[in-house]
Amino acid sequence: MMHIQLIRSSTFLWALAVAAAFALFVVALFAFIYWKLDGYLVARSDRMIATQIRFVAELPSARRITAIADHLAQDSRGVQYAGLFDAGGARIAGNIDRVPRELGLDGAVQGVRLDLFKEPAVHVPAVRAAGWRLDGGDVLVMGRNVDETREISSVVGQALALGLLPAFSLCLLAGAWLSLRAQRRVEEVNQRVQRIVAGELRERLPEGGTDDPFARLARIVNGMLDEMEMMINALAGVGNDIAHDLRTPLTRVRLALERGRTHAGTLEHLQDITDKAIAGIDQSLAIVTALLRLTEIENNRRVAGFGDVALDEILREVCDVYEPIAEDKHVELGAVTARNVQVWGDRDLLFEAVANLVDNAIKFTPSGGCVELTLEAEDDTVLVRVSDTGPGISEQEREAVLRRFYRSDKMRNTPGVGLGLSLVAAIVKLHGFRLIIGPAPGGRIEILAWARRAGRSNTRRSRALLHADACQMG
Repeated sequence: MMHIQLIRSSTFLWALAVAAAFALFVVALFAFIYWKLDGYLVARSDRMIATQIRFVAELPSARRITAIADHLAQDSRGVQYAGLFDAGGARIAGNIDRVPRELGLDGAVQGVRLDLFKEPAVHVPAVRAAGWRLDGGDVLVMGRNVDETREISSVVGQALALGLLPAFSLCLLAGAWLSLRAQRRVEEVNQRVQRIVAGELRERLPEGGTDDPFARLARIVNGMLDEMEMMINALAGVGNDIAHDLRTPLTRVRLALERGRTHAGTLEHLQDITDKAIAGIDQSLAIVTALLRLTEIENNRRVAGFGDVALDEILREVCDVYEPIAEDKHVELGAVTARNVQVWGDRDLLFEAVANLVDNAIKFTPSGGCVELTLEAEDDTVLVRVSDTGPGISEQEREAVLRRFYRSDKMRNTPGVGLGLSLVAAIVKLHGFRLIIGPAPGGRIEILAWARRAGRSNTRRSRALLHADACQMG
């Protein structure tokens, strides 16, 4: 079964196809080489024959017989042919028995069959020969056997077999090895996927130390699994968090109503209890609304409403909204913005993200402190920074604060439901921006965005701008 799967695998079949294509290419290459070599040898033989017959024809008649005899005596391979005939066709000298009928006597080289002197009649070799009618009527015939090209063909065939068969076998072995390697990797992936399906969410696909497409795909899938694990872990605890955060205000509402029914002696007392109950219900509704808002943002339902958004206008509006709140808490609020800085996004969501950051900064900054908004634009990047003189976020809590309903021990007595930064993180992720939490002491949270259009950068301070020395930012 394993061998059948190996042969049927796409990798092996591709290797087989490549090997076949390679074999056809080599056969065609050797055929071309043989064709060119054969033509070259025939042309060279024709030039030699033409040179030899002209040389002998120009000799005096008394020396022609000796020249032909010397020419044949020097032919150790037996491939040279020559013959001298009188006007009647009788042989005078040479190893050719008679003049071929189809041979022209104009000195042109052509392919003919020769009858050899003192050779059996069955031995009629195919040669390249030329004929020349000499002065006085004698006929000179000279030729050369070109059957040696058959030997070259045999050598080429042997070289083809000796070179092609090992190469073809090597291609098949390489295909089998690659197929087996791919099957092993797929089998390992299957085993790990089965463990992931069984509930082992920490399992990951093997990436290896290479940068091949399979390894890149494994890295992408592992990144997706990391995201899924984080989301599943968050969902695993969000139910308890929701129950805990809703139970507290609802329990307070129930106790307040129960006490009001039992102990309320006046209408004013009953109205006070009702107001507290309504405040508890409002807090519960705020939690549900924030959760629905997070779900809407995380499902990317707002992408269709994206457009050009002026961040400098958003920061000024946020300062105008929160300036009275900051004054009530004796916290100084200021902004430093670059003009005409635009990004691609949803204006309401970006306003909500910046407002949440400013709200948190004011909430956790002690009386007498300061909060500053900064908008910087450089090339294609835009940086929105909200910094304060509060306690800041420690390095150990930078990831935890982005989880839903997370509230550290030092924030337990501060109003809120622990969804503000989760909402900001979801908005930033929807826009493809980056959220950066700076180190404590002092709070500093930055949003790194990509500029839509970069205008000229001028520094402008709002009405509540603070001098740099008025705030010592962490």
